[in-house]
Amino acid sequence: MENPVTPQKNPYKVKVEKGKTYFWCACGLSLKQPLCDGAHKKERKFKSIKYLAEETKEVYFCGCKLTKHEPFCDGTHSKL
Repeated sequence: MENPVTPQKNPYKVKVEKGKTYFWCACGLSLKQPLCDGAHKKERKFKSIKYLAEETKEVYFCGCKLTKHEPFCDGTHSKL
């Protein structure tokens, strides 16, 4: 697999908690989107992206997996 799978074009709205670590799925194969479940191990080219929440808030994790601002949505999906 050369490019990531796009599980959905729109971002995932996720409430994160201050001090908690999240691992964003970069390959698109995780069944727990937008977070990693280890499915990338089949595709060694991809690694999950670590995100440490500095405050409790809602964030928008990329769903198309093509963002240039990993792990967050940067609007790339609107160009698909």
